Amino acid sequence: MRISQDFAPTGPDAATTARRRPARGRAAAALTAAVAFALVLTGCGGGSDAAPKSASAKSSADADRVEPLAGAPKPKLPVTVDSADGTKVTIDSTDRIVPLTGSLSEIVFTLNFGKQVVARDITATFEQAEKLPVVTRAHDVSAESVLSLKPTIVLADTTTGPSEAIDQIRDAGIPLLVVEPAKGLSDVGRRIDTVAEALGVPSAGTELKERTEKRIADVQKSIPDHTDGKKPRVAFLYLRGSASVYLLGGAESGASSLLEAAGAVDAGKESGLDKDFTAITSEALAKAAPDAILLMTKGFESVGGMDGLVKIPGIAETPAGMDRRVVTVDDGVLLNYGPRTARVLTEIVEQLYAKGGKGR
Repeated sequence: MRISQDFAPTGPDAATTARRRPARGRAAAALTAAVAFALVLTGCGGGSDAAPKSASAKSSADADRVEPLAGAPKPKLPVTVDSADGTKVTIDSTDRIVPLTGSLSEIVFTLNFGKQVVARDITATFEQAEKLPVVTRAHDVSAESVLSLKPTIVLADTTTGPSEAIDQIRDAGIPLLVVEPAKGLSDVGRRIDTVAEALGVPSAGTELKERTEKRIADVQKSIPDHTDGKKPRVAFLYLRGSASVYLLGGAESGASSLLEAAGAVDAGKESGLDKDFTAITSEALAKAAPDAILLMTKGFESVGGMDGLVKIPGIAETPAGMDRRVVTVDDGVLLNYGPRTARVLTEIVEQLYAKGGKGR
């Protein structure tokens, strides 16, 4: 499981149930609670950081917009494409598009199909989509709400559900394409190409992919040399203070690719955490020994900013805690791996290599 802005609650009482479980089940309960609160606290928009960004970083308002390609695309339809769930889907109209995740909405809008999008998932938090009706919550798709909008194409990914809702939409004769989710930077181009092909504009997809990859490469060129020969160790923490969720990311958290692209070492992965997340302990943090901590903005705010962060057992004893060195990125974009990933990488690089770090 990879926690991102596209995760939705498993039920209204998930967090309460998690807190009542015995100690031996707390690690699994923490993950359940994290999923339960990811939507509530992550999918509700931007919000300002609890600590100031570096002077050169863009504002949160900028981060909450997408930058469409110039010119209106002219789809060549119909097209038949392969869906990630093993079916073939034929699309003959892009007049009414319903993307069922925020990350897919981002690609559709950036390809300049925003005017044809008629609804959104609650995790599509960027400015151009915010006035659209919310018809789904990622893992809680309302087939009735989707069908009421008479979509001509629905876009989902393999984490979208429940499966009954997906089947209901397909049974109504609506073309529904399932796209493989992104796990890292190498998946960005693939997802853009897949969506662009389904919309009948493969050349626009190529243009967007090349623009995105160039911007990512340009950010990487700005990374300063490590004069001591050591890359900074960065731990990705998933925090939801109001739900008592404190997790340390490992190799499958979704953040490793970003950290490595930023010239850093994923401290959780390097310390031997080969899965997604583990409950934070003093021992795990001591083994990870991060020089800096990567956080989602709302997670940082939920524990009371820097002063609250260092009260979590084990944080204050790490190099990052002692230096009060954190990097925060808006929840709605951090793990999207899409057209705005260069923007995310820019924020990580600027904060990670700024003198004194962030959070002082």
